[in-house]
Amino acid sequence: MRRCSFALLLVLVGLAVQAQPRLVRHGDDLRVTIDGQPMLILGGELSNSAATCTADIDEVMPRMAGLGLNTVLVPAQWDLTEPEEGHFDFSLIDRTIEKARECGLKVVFLWFGAWKNSMSCYTPAWFKTDTKRFPRAMTAKGKPLEIASVFSENVFQADNRAFGQLMKHIADVDQGKNTVVMVQVENEIGMLEDARDHSPEADRLFNGPVPEELVSFLNKHKKSLHEEMRQHFIGKGGTWNEVFGGGCFAEEVFMAYHYAKYVNRLALTSRSIYDIPLYVNAAMNSRGRKPGEYPSAGPLAHLKDVWHCAAPSIDLLAPDIYDTGFKGWAAQYALDDNPLFIPESRCCANSGVRAIYAVGEHNAVGFCPFAIDQAQESETSHVTSSYQLLKQVERLRGKAGRKLKQWGVLFDQEDRERVINDGDITLTCRHFFTLPWDPRASDGTTWPEGGAVILKLGKYEYVIAGNGVVVTFQTTNEKEQTEVKNLGEDGFANEGGSTDNASARFKGKRAGILHVDQVSIDDNGNMKYIRRDNGDQDHQGRHARISVGEYKILHVKLYEY
Repeated sequence: MRRCSFALLLVLVGLAVQAQPRLVRHGDDLRVTIDGQPMLILGGELSNSAATCTADIDEVMPRMAGLGLNTVLVPAQWDLTEPEEGHFDFSLIDRTIEKARECGLKVVFLWFGAWKNSMSCYTPAWFKTDTKRFPRAMTAKGKPLEIASVFSENVFQADNRAFGQLMKHIADVDQGKNTVVMVQVENEIGMLEDARDHSPEADRLFNGPVPEELVSFLNKHKKSLHEEMRQHFIGKGGTWNEVFGGGCFAEEVFMAYHYAKYVNRLALTSRSIYDIPLYVNAAMNSRGRKPGEYPSAGPLAHLKDVWHCAAPSIDLLAPDIYDTGFKGWAAQYALDDNPLFIPESRCCANSGVRAIYAVGEHNAVGFCPFAIDQAQESETSHVTSSYQLLKQVERLRGKAGRKLKQWGVLFDQEDRERVINDGDITLTCRHFFTLPWDPRASDGTTWPEGGAVILKLGKYEYVIAGNGVVVTFQTTNEKEQTEVKNLGEDGFANEGGSTDNASARFKGKRAGILHVDQVSIDDNGNMKYIRRDNGDQDHQGRHARISVGEYKILHVKLYEY
C-alpha cells in the first residue's frame, strides 16, 4: 500500500511540474506554456509604486483586465517584503496574486532587490545603513555610490535569502494554479558614473586574469559573437585589459561578467525552489552615451555573449525600449540564441502597432508598455485594439500549427515602405499616408506609426492584421515592369500628360485581387466574414488597406491574369 501511495505521489508531482509555466517552442514560436497551452504575453508593466498598498492593487488589477491585457508585470520590492532583517511580509504579493486570479490575469513579478535602474534604492533600511556589512561600489575618484557592490558576498547572501523566500512563497501559494508565469531577476542592472566599480576588491579582480570559463566560451562561440565583441576579443587569456583591448570596453565586460555571475546564482536558487521562466532586462545604450552614462554592463546586445556564458540559468535577455528606432532595438535582441521579449516599452499611441510588429516580424514572446496604469486613454486604446487583433492572430496560427509564414511591418514618416518578396508574389507595403488623397498625410502633423502582421495562408492567400498600412500585390515580373503613376482616389490620373506608346510591351502575368474581406477569428481559429472591401475601399482592386486609427484583419485572395 505504501508503494502505491508513493507511486501516486510521484505521478502527481510530475503532473504539477509539467503544468507549471515553462518556455516551450511551438512550431516557429517560443511561448510561455502552462499545462501544454502556449500563451503570447500581451502585457503591461505597472508604474513602480502602483502596487505598494492593497487599495492600489485592488483598483489597478481590474482596470488592467479591462484594457485587454492577459498579463501584468508587478514590482516585488525587497524593502516591503523584508522591512526587518529576517522577518518577511508577503501580504502585497498575496493580494496581487488574488486580484489577478479574480480578474483572469497572469502575473510577472519584478524582483527589485539589490538593484533597480542600477541603484540600490529598493534595499531595506537595515541594508542601506550598514555600509560596512553591505559595501557600495565606488568611482575611480573614490566616491561611494548608492549602488551595492556586486563583489560583496554579504550583499549577495542578503539579496539571495530574500529572493529565495519570495520564490518559496510564490511556490507555496501558486504552484498548481499558475497565476505567476515568469519572474524578472533585478531590474536594469548596471554601473553608473563610471564603467566599472573601483572599490578595492573590484580593482584586485580587474587587474587579475580573465576567468578561463569566459575565454573558452568566447572561443567556442567565435562565429556567433556580437560584432563589437569580435573586434575586441584577442582569443587568448590575460588580464581584462589585455584580453579585451583596454578602455571602457574591457571595464564593461569585466562588470558584465560579475553582474551575470551574481544573477545566475540568484537564478539557481530560484530554480531549486520553483522552476519557472526567468529573465533580465536592460536599459539601452542609446543617444551616444558611454558606459556609465547608461547602466554599464547590463544585459545589452553587445554583451550578450558574456551574459550567456556567466548566466546560463537566465532564459531571456530583454530590452527596455524607450528611444526612437524601435525596429533597430528589437532586432538586436531577436536572435537565434535570444528570442525577443519586450518587458518595457514607452506607452504611447504607437504602442499598438509596435506590439503587432514585434510579434509579426520576430515572433516575440510578449510585449508590455511601461506605466500603462498611468497612461491616457488616447494611448491605452491603441494597446487594447492591437491586443484584440493579436489574440485573434494567435488563434489562427494555433490552428495552423504555428508554422505559417509571416512578416511584420512598421512605418513612420521617414521609413514608409517595405518590399516583401514571397516567391512569385511581391508585396509592397507602405504607410497608409503614402496614399496621396488622405489630407492627414500633408497637414503638417507628425504621422502616427502604422504597422501590421502579414500571414501567408497559402498560394495567393494572405491575412493582414494591423493599423495604418496599404499593401499592393504583384507578380515578380510585373513588379520589374511597374510604371509609377500618381493616381487619385477614384483610380484616375491626377493630371493629364503624354503617354509613351513606344515603350516595351508588357510580358508575363499580373496578380489581381479576387477579394479583400474584413474578418474576425473565433476561439477555434476559424475566420468569420464581416464585410467585403471593394470599389473605393480597395482602390478598384489595386490594393488592400487599413486606415490610420483603424485596427482590422483583412483576408486577401489573389489570382493571376
